[in-house]
Formats: sequence, C-alpha cells, structure tokens
Amino acid sequence: MRVAAFTDMTGPDDVSILDRPTPQPGPGEAVVDVEAASINRHDLWILEGADTRYDDDDLPFVSGLDLAGTVRAVGDGVTGVTPGDRVVLCPNQTCGSCRFCYEGPENLCESFSLFHGGLAESALVDASRLITLPDSVSSTHAAALPTAYMTAYHMLRRASVGPTDLVFVPGATGGVGVASIQLATVLGAETIGTSSSRTKLDRMEHLGLDHAIHSTDADEIRAAVGDIGTPDAVLNHLGGEFTQVGLDVLRRGGTMVVCGGTAGRYSEVDIPGMFLKHKRLVGSTMGTQPDLETLVDLVADGSLVPEIDETYPLEETGAAFAAMQNRDSVGKLVVTI
Repeated sequence: MRVAAFTDMTGPDDVSILDRPTPQPGPGEAVVDVEAASINRHDLWILEGADTRYDDDDLPFVSGLDLAGTVRAVGDGVTGVTPGDRVVLCPNQTCGSCRFCYEGPENLCESFSLFHGGLAESALVDASRLITLPDSVSSTHAAALPTAYMTAYHMLRRASVGPTDLVFVPGATGGVGVASIQLATVLGAETIGTSSSRTKLDRMEHLGLDHAIHSTDADEIRAAVGDIGTPDAVLNHLGGEFTQVGLDVLRRGGTMVVCGGTAGRYSEVDIPGMFLKHKRLVGSTMGTQPDLETLVDLVADGSLVPEIDETYPLEETGAAFAAMQNRDSVGKLVVTI
C-alpha cells in the first residue's frame, strides 16, 4: 500500500510517497481502507520539527489523526464493526486503567495520546475507536470532524454555551476557529470572530459568523468586542496575549476555554481581574468519543456541514501541508485516497 510519509522534519518538501505492507489486524484491531484523511496543525508541527516528542529516530513517519473509510478486516474479539462498514476513527488513545479513564471524561487520561497513520491507503486501528457512518455522511465530511470539530464542540460544552449566549473566538478562520463558529451557531449562540484577513472573514460570515473584527491588534480587538457586547464565553486556541484579551472582554462569571497556544506558549494574566469578577479559565484538549458521535449525528441530520477548503490526492499531501503553512485556507484540508 502507499503512504504519505515524513522522510525529514523541515517542512512540506519532506513528504514522500512510500510503499509499505498492508497491515493485518490483531485482537481488538481493525484495518480500514482510508478514503479521506484531514490534516491538522498538529501534523504540520511534527513535519516542521517543532514537536519535540518526535525526532529523526521516528522517520519515516506516517501522520494523520483524522481518517474515514471502509473496514477491510477485523481481528479476534471485535464486535462493534464488521468488514464493509463505513467508519470514522476517534483518534483518542487512552490507557483505560487510570482513575480518569474510570471516572471520565476520557480526555483526562494520564497517558492521553493521539493516533497517527491516517495518511495511507490502509490504517491499522483500535476497533473500539471506530464510529459507523450513516449513508448521508460522506467520508470527506467525516474525516474533517475528529480533531478540529471535536475540540471545538468539547470547548463549547465546557463553557456551557447555549441559545442566545455571546461567544468570542479570536482567530476565527483557523481550523478550530471555523469549527467553533459553526458549532456555536448550531447551538443558537451569537458569535464574534477576528482575523488578519478580510477575505477570510467574508467567507466566515456565510458560515454563521455574526460579528467580524478585522484586526490582530489587542487593543483594537478589546474595543471592538466591547462595542458589540460582553461575551458569555471565549474559545481561545491562540494563547499568548489573547488570553488576557479574552479575560478582559469576558462577562462577570463567564468562562474562557483554552485549547492551544499558536500565538504564544505563555500568557500574562491579571489575577485580581479574574477572581474578583469570578471569571473561569479552563483548559481543554480534544474531546470524547461521544462528542464525535454527536457531531456525526449533526452532519447526518443536516445541522452541520463541515467546511472543506480543498481536497488533495495522496500524492499531493506535501502541497496540502504547504497550503496549511501559508495560511491560505478557511476550513479543513483533506487528503482523499
């Protein structure tokens, strides 16, 4: 089978198409013939050498967290899926034995990690992590869901967002940002989003964005959000200076959920301003398998249409990463096999 493998870790030019044996499932495992696999900034960080958990000893490395396709074969003891089923993979990997796995939610697992291997014609997976797809959900749309949309949905749940709430999303045109705007809209909330690109914001208005702020300047954003209203929730995947921006605009007793630090690993926070106004700052990583099941249902009933910017054949996986690196896209980039 063909795989799109990272053969070095300096950037998109390091993606090569290699041949590997088609895997065979062991007990509890399944082999999925991959039809679509979306890429994420997590993959790009590995490819650029920015993720220190991976190094040259891991090369050649096949990334790809988010895959959908058809079950080819299953191993002993598998009961949830059978060959021929159309499925999407929940990429969460948990130990199943720590107190957090027992008590839940599963993404609190002490050994929480993520699946890799979706950028291939076939993938060997934990069969218990497969969710069957209704006929009305395409593989391309399903592959867009696990990382960006599952993360955004879990953040909205952590902030208890509901109808009529005002939700602020700094950096609304990235993968998690787009998903956050779309899902907040599905929940009946009003949304504010920022971007450095007016063109991208125009596209976002067609996806449910109610208030667009064309700026990356912290002071301008504070003022612009204040002119619109006082957010009940902030979904922050940027970190850096935008953590304090989010806290400044957040209503008394409101919640900011943070899932990333693309604008900076560290943030300075006005502690008295947070505790005196009972504001909550909550960390969140990915989501849960039930979250992904809910998202599949939302797509199946037409409530949600994942935004796909462009699709690429497997042999052009490097070009997909180049597009992500150039920040030209709005929505998901999906490799189709």
